[in-house]
Amino acid sequence: MKRVVVVGGGLAGARSVQELRAQGYDGTITLLASEEHVPYDRPPLSKEVLRGGDDHVQLDVAWDDLDVDLRLGRPATGLRAGAVETADGDVPYDGLVLATGAHALKLRGSGFPLRTLDDALTLSVHLTEGTELVIVGAGWIGAEVATGAAQAGCRVTVVEAGPAPLAALPQEVGELTVPWYAELGIELRLNTPAKSVQRKAVVLASGEKLSAELVLVAVGAAPETSWLEGSAVQLDHGVLVDEHLATTVPGVVAVGDCVARWSPRYDTRLRMEHWDDALHGPTVAVATLLGKAAVYDPIPYFWSDQLGHTIQWAGFAKGADSVVRRGSPGDAGGWAFCWMAGSRLVAMLTVDRPRDLVQGRRRMTEGAEPDPARLADPAVAVKSA
Repeated sequence: MKRVVVVGGGLAGARSVQELRAQGYDGTITLLASEEHVPYDRPPLSKEVLRGGDDHVQLDVAWDDLDVDLRLGRPATGLRAGAVETADGDVPYDGLVLATGAHALKLRGSGFPLRTLDDALTLSVHLTEGTELVIVGAGWIGAEVATGAAQAGCRVTVVEAGPAPLAALPQEVGELTVPWYAELGIELRLNTPAKSVQRKAVVLASGEKLSAELVLVAVGAAPETSWLEGSAVQLDHGVLVDEHLATTVPGVVAVGDCVARWSPRYDTRLRMEHWDDALHGPTVAVATLLGKAAVYDPIPYFWSDQLGHTIQWAGFAKGADSVVRRGSPGDAGGWAFCWMAGSRLVAMLTVDRPRDLVQGRRRMTEGAEPDPARLADPAVAVKSA
């Protein structure tokens, strides 16, 4: 293998380049990035960057030492056998890493998205004292931006189509976050689907119009795979990969937000779209590309800092038949939910209890069977339950 192309300018793409060199590959590397920015980190976009500046997004990558051909502002437009197509011509490869991430979903009309550094920098200029902001969507991004906007003195309204915030989590958990909005002076309107965004207004499905000086559309993301349509790479709500992160095409692997990976651990296909996969997945993707034996099948993990609290999740709750509550909302030391499948701990969500999450994730990996009564006692360490 003499020529490897990495398509994608995010964390997964940058980590793939690092892993190629770390695992002994000494051929040429070309990285194609759709943005003009050197690959950067995305979690700060909805936090520190909105408060001004882009210092927090810089990755600790010594690009000069990696001897990589960085082609910024050069998105891939298609794929054929042995070459990635771009507007500037074909880029040939012997090995290919797909790390194109995802793009923000939109509503009809105008409205700001938040997916790129340019999005965040543009949005930050408008988050000033007294600005009337409407956020469509009470998911992870919506809640994080609402937090920063309220702290900046904006008048914030969040509209959510579902019955509770954080639709990716069980409803009973999302419902417990509702009081957090009022504590920051944010108006939260549930069961309120939005239809479109007009200039200075959000049009709700009911026909009502909410006035707004600024509208953030935070209704989710979809894998960035349209450029692969018509190629030999199989797609189904993401690039289909096995537990080795190999695609259906020899010599092509995929990693990060764009993949739908097979999980032997859970006997199902997962599309997680979280930072942890972009950080750790490239180790396995590159190993697979270089012909080494490697499997990527971790306990899913993600987190969010929002509305004055830190939420962390580990595991996979599908198939769980009981829930153990650990502490109660309002407790000074935080609280947690633990999902059990029979006697096994299979998933855990913690609020302001990071140590619990670290211990719980480790115990899930070990297949632990904790005593529910001890697990419910926040004074007992999870590792001792």
